[in-house]
Amino acid sequence: MLDIPSPRILTVTELTKSIRGILETEFPFVTVTGEISNLRQPYSGHLYFTLKDENSQLKAVLFKTQQKYLRELPEEGQEVICRGRISVYEPRGEYQLIIDFVERLGTGELQIAFENLKLKLAQEGLFAQEAKKEIPQFPSRVALVTSPEGAALYDFLKVALQRFPSQPIEIYPVRVQGKEAAPEICEALAVLNRLKRSNVIVLCRGGGSIEDLWPFNEESVARAIFQSAIPVVSAIGHEIDFTIADFVADLRVPTPSAAAEAVIPNKQILAEHIQQLKLILSKTVLQKIRDKRHKVNLQQRMLGDPRSLVSHYFMYLDNVYTSLAHGYKSFLYQRTMALESLSGKLHKNSPVEQLVYKQQWARELTRRLRSLILQHLGKKSDRLTSATTLLDAMNPLAVLGRGYAVVRSGPQEKPPGEIIRTSKQVSVGKKLEVILQEGEIGCEVTEIKDGGRDERI
Repeated sequence: MLDIPSPRILTVTELTKSIRGILETEFPFVTVTGEISNLRQPYSGHLYFTLKDENSQLKAVLFKTQQKYLRELPEEGQEVICRGRISVYEPRGEYQLIIDFVERLGTGELQIAFENLKLKLAQEGLFAQEAKKEIPQFPSRVALVTSPEGAALYDFLKVALQRFPSQPIEIYPVRVQGKEAAPEICEALAVLNRLKRSNVIVLCRGGGSIEDLWPFNEESVARAIFQSAIPVVSAIGHEIDFTIADFVADLRVPTPSAAAEAVIPNKQILAEHIQQLKLILSKTVLQKIRDKRHKVNLQQRMLGDPRSLVSHYFMYLDNVYTSLAHGYKSFLYQRTMALESLSGKLHKNSPVEQLVYKQQWARELTRRLRSLILQHLGKKSDRLTSATTLLDAMNPLAVLGRGYAVVRSGPQEKPPGEIIRTSKQVSVGKKLEVILQEGEIGCEVTEIKDGGRDERI
């Protein structure tokens, strides 16, 4: 049977958190329209309501911190457009819309276009925090892109003059409303980046309706801000107004006055800070001088009179010279003795001496070898004599010397050379060889006598 693993059992919390993660990942930004119902505002100040249409409904929450960015609060029964994020309220297991912005449905197609462009540019990374450039703390020149006739210009300049009257400010006049505004703003950003006279750019405009602020919601303006090598500060509208330029800019401030406070250093505060630094520096330097003077005095007491040091070092030099001379003599004596020892060893191991010694040793070895060879030859000679005597005693030919003979079959017989020990091995007429002490005799059997057997030719 197949061993089918049992599925992992999830807790309600684990499953709810998984669903929440999926919803927040798949729906990071949504824009939804519907009718407000069941609107309630508890003591916390948050607004809870339900968005519904003919067939469905959706729980929604507008937190108190987001309400300050709205021109008006939503009301029961209104048809609205809401923008926000889908999440799950885990204690009750309900999914809901966490609203960032809400407005009446009658705002029109511009708001929908705004949300669509905002989503598109966010997905492309134009709003990413890591892409934003740092605003210089002490700009050498500030470029102000704004209308020369608007109140925003005077608000900015008023605050700038109060904070740092000598701050160089370059005003690039553009239209900030109407169809021609967006191209002029893009051209201003391009020219300022090409000239590179300023190291911060401020886009400045007063408040207005979504139609009035629309040039700052154009895609061309957003991309021009993103492509600017010079940091861009967005100061458009009032605190509750948000444009695409605000999201793309390196820094967003709520008003033109706030922009001046953000980019123009405060001369009075700088002067006070410099004065504080001067005091700290003076104290630090004086303390360093006191520390160094104390250290010098301490070292001077430790060093004492340099003249006494000279006398001391003269005595030290004499002692060192005496020790050096004694050491040199001792070293020379030791080296001389070592040299004589090595000379004796060298003489003893001289090739001539070694040759004489080796010759004597060779003669002694030759004498010993000759003696051993003679002894060995004598022993071998004695053994040879004994072996010869024994061999002579055992030699069958010696028996033949006493009158005996060896008889064997002749070479023409079969088998030839067979030793004849009895008369039964032969027959009349068989050829035989008789071996004597000296020589051999060939003969033929003519008569056989063997007990009862008697044969003749």
